[in-house]
Amino acid sequence: MTENLLIGCGQITWHGVPEEQVLAEIAQAGYVGAPAGPKKDASAAEVIALYARYGLKPAPGYLGADYWDKNQEASILHRARDYASFAKAAGYTELYVAAGGFNNYITKRGLTRNQIAGHVRAEDAMSDAEYAQFARMLNQVGEITLAQGVKSCFHNHVGSTIETREEIDRLWSLIDPSLVFMGPDTGHLAWAGADVIQFCRDYADNIKTIHVKDVNQQVMDEGVAAEWDYHTFSEKGIWTELGQGCVDFPAIFQILEEAGFSGWIIVETDVTQLATPLESAIVSRNYLRSLGL
Repeated sequence: MTENLLIGCGQITWHGVPEEQVLAEIAQAGYVGAPAGPKKDASAAEVIALYARYGLKPAPGYLGADYWDKNQEASILHRARDYASFAKAAGYTELYVAAGGFNNYITKRGLTRNQIAGHVRAEDAMSDAEYAQFARMLNQVGEITLAQGVKSCFHNHVGSTIETREEIDRLWSLIDPSLVFMGPDTGHLAWAGADVIQFCRDYADNIKTIHVKDVNQQVMDEGVAAEWDYHTFSEKGIWTELGQGCVDFPAIFQILEEAGFSGWIIVETDVTQLATPLESAIVSRNYLRSLGL
């Protein structure tokens, strides 16, 4: 399996640090790439050259949007075309597509999705019409990116309008699986209360790229019981380096291997409790090495 894998590292752990330093440290930690997307002030060729300066490849980027909002259709499709063109030029063949709505989607209880992170109720879900619009937009985005040889892969996220296993399954029942694929996040699945192993088993054939994150079980349990908001979970240390939390990565990678998975695995620790992002990136990379990856 290892010869068909590309291990990248997300930049999210670094805050207020120049991009060149971030890329240099990701390379130093032993990764082959980092996520990249279109920029207003740089061409795809310039982004590729910057990454190459540090021996890195551009890895799948992230197209987050309020897909359920009909008023944003034109903007979303325009961004999808930009991303598809960039991805083709950058040489990656997957793109993460994810729900927004963290602070601007108000549930029937009058709460934002960020306020109910990790403890979502059935009544917090989008309406039938919003689900239908969301799926229609994902299908259109998927069609646009596939025309450039890029698979749009749905990415779950706590605090967004698609967080729980039930919400993911409902959305999946409405999309066209020949146009939209899976690009799950293990940490966000765990935090949302999903059985991560069962999820990966059920969707194994659809997973084309994956974000690997780990979560602290004790912090998660305490926060769910106390109904913390997203920021409080993060501040209290929900995120931890790979192998330090409750996610069973050996089982996940076994499932992916059996399904013939190849491509990008993106490591992320949104907020580290270690001294530096570099140290965090090294710990996670060494853990993957210990698994033979």
